[in-house]
Amino acid sequence: MTAETVINIAENGVLTVFFVAGPLLIIALLLGFGVAIFQATTQIQEQTLAFIPKILGVLASLVLFGPWMLSQLVHFTYQILNNLHQFIG
Repeated sequence: MTAETVINIAENGVLTVFFVAGPLLIIALLLGFGVAIFQATTQIQEQTLAFIPKILGVLASLVLFGPWMLSQLVHFTYQILNNLHQFIG
């Protein structure tokens, strides 16, 4: 196994993590930003107000993007396991 192969596997793994986690993180970021603007304009400084919309938004996006995320993870795992004989010998 060469250094290029290891770097390629690591690169594919990092890109898969970014693609899988990206939609959830973007939704949480946008909802947090929206709640922060709402809190700043209304001067409501309740700590729990920031968490409830994020939790519900991430849960909804997990339901929406879940099958796609699972297919990406299964595809990456299939590639790793399918080429396992090349990594060993």
